[in-house]
Amino acid sequence: MSEIAGTSNGVRPTAAGHPAAAPGALEPAHESYAFACMRCGHGWEQSYEIQHYTDAEGRPFVVYYADGERVPSPLTHPTCMNCGGHAVRIMRSGQVSRIAGVLHQYAQTDVPATDQAPAGPYRTSGSAPSPRAGEAPEKTEGAEESSRAHHWHLSDLLHPFHHRK
Repeated sequence: MSEIAGTSNGVRPTAAGHPAAAPGALEPAHESYAFACMRCGHGWEQSYEIQHYTDAEGRPFVVYYADGERVPSPLTHPTCMNCGGHAVRIMRSGQVSRIAGVLHQYAQTDVPATDQAPAGPYRTSGSAPSPRAGEAPEKTEGAEESSRAHHWHLSDLLHPFHHRK
């Protein structure tokens, strides 16, 4: 009942935590989703317990719980846990962990050294001698380290999902 208007809105207040089996509640459903923030590139997965209820007027509504706490619906109001942005892509569960595993595996593999000289400043002809035939070009200290390092972007995370039909 609204204290100001003296009318009922049909929804009974709930406790902040996870309620006990309430009247009109069905067995909880369990769903998991994967999320990727389009703003900062953060990816995560979350499992939800979904309680289905019926209000006083007979209309169904659902309440989402994550880790035992009531949370807003991830389908209607997704929020990035890293930056707070709302431009979030929702995917089926397992997508983020699968891509993270592939990226982790790729980062652990050794990259073979090449005979190609590392990229450097532009040199005009005659400013530095070119390597002789059969000699390996000089390698700078950071060349091997930079060949193994790779900065990942959001597009790398979402690339496997492009153009799927």
